[in-house]
Amino acid sequence: MRELADGVWQLGGFPPNAVNIYVLGDVLIDAGLGIDRGRILRQVSDRSISGHALTHAHFDHFGASHAVCETLGIPLWCGAADVEAVERGKMVGPGGMLLPAPGAGAHPVARALAEGDEVAGFTVLDTPGHSPGHVSYWRESDRVLVCGDVMWGQNPFLLRGGLREPYTHLSPDPRANRDSARRLAALAPALVCFGHGAPLRDPDKFSAAVARLPGG
Repeated sequence: MRELADGVWQLGGFPPNAVNIYVLGDVLIDAGLGIDRGRILRQVSDRSISGHALTHAHFDHFGASHAVCETLGIPLWCGAADVEAVERGKMVGPGGMLLPAPGAGAHPVARALAEGDEVAGFTVLDTPGHSPGHVSYWRESDRVLVCGDVMWGQNPFLLRGGLREPYTHLSPDPRANRDSARRLAALAPALVCFGHGAPLRDPDKFSAAVARLPGG
């Protein structure tokens, strides 16, 4: 793991920055794909992890959640509108349909996160669109943001490319996701930690990418 800011670590993976997993204090944020169980457990083996929180219920973000929670004996938390999907091992697709989440096991949610909640010193922000219950984590004191998939730091399928919104067909409500992106850009984060892509320390670059979104 590498420390990005005080109490903020990014787990290593291959390829680097492809499917990102973080630790905030003693809370694991996201759990990648089902095959990421091993790398997560190895990298947190010398740490005290008390909880596991998601940015959203997509198979590449809670794929290993069930296995990790069972192994470490920790509770799982996610945005309120994603609870049903996680507890059924599903993900929300277009039209609100629950679709298979390949490799992701169903797991009970111990805490439904809502706007203003606190997780490891970060404030939960309700940022729906890419999933109904997508949340981001914001620490105002040093302007660190974990934004999940509201914006991609790179295209996760091509493993390259610049800042962009997720493909619209992957977001049940692309318009809401763009509104969420604009809300986050207005915070002028000093460090943005994406679900996919390298961490960004350039608020102007983040804001410019969001400003290019349709409907801005």
